[in-house]
Amino acid sequence: MSEKIVAFKVDVDTYAGTRDGVRSLLEDMGRFGIHGTFYFSMGPDNTGKALRRIFTRKGFLQKALRSGAPSAYGIKTMLYGVLLPPPMIAESLPDILRKTEEQGHETGIHCWDHVKWHDYLYRFTKAETAGELNKAATLFNSILGHRAASTAAPGWTASPDSLAVQDSMGLAYCSDSRGTSPFYPVMSGQRFATLQIPTTMPTADEILGQNGITPDNIHQYYLSNLKSGLNVITIHAELEGGAIRPAFNRLLTGLGQAGIRCITLAEAANSVKNAPCCTMYMGELPGRAGQVAIQGDEYP
Repeated sequence: MSEKIVAFKVDVDTYAGTRDGVRSLLEDMGRFGIHGTFYFSMGPDNTGKALRRIFTRKGFLQKALRSGAPSAYGIKTMLYGVLLPPPMIAESLPDILRKTEEQGHETGIHCWDHVKWHDYLYRFTKAETAGELNKAATLFNSILGHRAASTAAPGWTASPDSLAVQDSMGLAYCSDSRGTSPFYPVMSGQRFATLQIPTTMPTADEILGQNGITPDNIHQYYLSNLKSGLNVITIHAELEGGAIRPAFNRLLTGLGQAGIRCITLAEAANSVKNAPCCTMYMGELPGRAGQVAIQGDEYP
């Protein structure tokens, strides 16, 4: 039986999450000697515009209330792009990105505008899709002095066009999907060349408030459900770096006590040999409102 390995994928969605949550995660992960892969939203924080999902996505309000999203994100963040002007995230907080790399973590691109990509990618032309990623990539390079090696789509929202644009960027791998193991994606019958490292476990906001899972015991869920091989856990700067920070620290403590090795997604990608081609499709997952990109069957 192969050893259990954990890779933390850190999604940084908001201005406040970048300013405050990332600092907390760097402190906590540093204390345990763990490095993760941080994906930064580079452009405007339009979180307030996500409130329209109450009317367009079945189960969105229930999921938000169950997972404690309003308290996690804060009232001010929930008004950005609606009643308050959206702050520019990476442009305003470049030192956070630099500090993340300086402390040995991997950094990548989450998006330019998180809400816009998540809600409207299906409407984008290929040129619009490329424009969103190129704006993010240009600013990333300007701040950190090198090209991003990886991207991770907001809300695991992908399309054949987004995968094609990623291929054109010469990325080492991407993490746009939910699944079980690394694979090369085939979407709408098209094969793509950039390796996918999928998130393999549910996120905190998907399972909190269900089946007796609370911030006090969620670490036990993760520890007891780790499988042999690579386990990719997506955390959020706004949750694990803020509202449920003590829960994340209990998870880090448990991993250390169990001797579980933690690696970056780049290290995971570099260890992949002979990954299969698998279908990738937009579908639903328990606990999440809306559709996400899901790893399907192996493709001939």
